[in-house]
Amino acid sequence: MAKPTVAFALSLIAGIIYLIVGLIIAAASSIIGSLSNVPGASGVSTIVAVVGGIGAICGILMIVGSIWMNSENRSKVRMGAVLVLVFTIIGALFTAGGFFIGFILGLIGSILGFVWKPPVPMQASPPAPTM
Repeated sequence: MAKPTVAFALSLIAGIIYLIVGLIIAAASSIIGSLSNVPGASGVSTIVAVVGGIGAICGILMIVGSIWMNSENRSKVRMGAVLVLVFTIIGALFTAGGFFIGFILGLIGSILGFVWKPPVPMQASPPAPTM
């Protein structure tokens, strides 16, 4: 049986990009927090850490959805595609779309997961009559 390999690969790459960008944003919060003489830096640091954390969680859930899409079961592929699509859109708000390329890859991968159909098994032809 065939699997939706391209949908899996694109969604996995998008999830990894979202995860990396979310971690970079969360790491930036520590840099902002180290600016102790700037008023309000600690509040901004907390907000940036939360945004980065949500972005990283979206990336992890996209990776989980892409792993679900690497299946031969059509319902599991569809659920993975839904998971990737939802967290691609949500994560776009928190990770700037994974530098936009993650957003595009996530959309294309989830759409390919939606339209994937398992191949129809070939039926054996009846034996030729002998005379």
